Amino acid sequence: MSINRKQLILDAATKSFTQFGYKATTMDHVSRLANVGKGTIYTFYKNKEELFSEIIEGLLFDMKEVAESAFDPQFPFLENVHRALYSILDFRKTHQLTIKIFQESNELGTPTVNEGVQKVEEMVLNYIKQKIIVAIENKDIKSCDPELTAFILLKLYVSLIFDWEKQHEPLEKEKIAQVFEQYLLKGLSI
Repeated sequence: MSINRKQLILDAATKSFTQFGYKATTMDHVSRLANVGKGTIYTFYKNKEELFSEIIEGLLFDMKEVAESAFDPQFPFLENVHRALYSILDFRKTHQLTIKIFQESNELGTPTVNEGVQKVEEMVLNYIKQKIIVAIENKDIKSCDPELTAFILLKLYVSLIFDWEKQHEPLEKEKIAQVFEQYLLKGLSI
């Protein structure tokens, strides 16, 4: 049986970053968890930043798959956006590594972690933007600035899922969809 040392290293590093954060994880610790020599890690990765970057890329792939699985061609565009955004942010909220990196970014401002968080947000924004462009082309929604609209949608969801519950009970998925429809589709005008 062949041992995939690179995968052992990735798994060990993911575990360490999840438990201790980026800043507190060392290559020595990763090598012990992976049960490989420290030199073996350096045959695959130049440094901890490169190792972390590969883990973030895997995380981005997983998040995109979660979003894609939420899209259903039988639903209208805005329902699909709601389903995808909720799925992505639920993933972020429940996936232990994303919890840790967002926490470290907020509390310590570690530059490499901040870059990872920025990559996550850029991926989500670009994903939404591409879906908006297709919806405009299909005349599912009015013409709008896709980048600005993606930003507004993401920030609204982040606020409703993360910021709201700092002071209130968490909102149910259906309530978030209702707020989304009321404020973005119908507006507040009588």
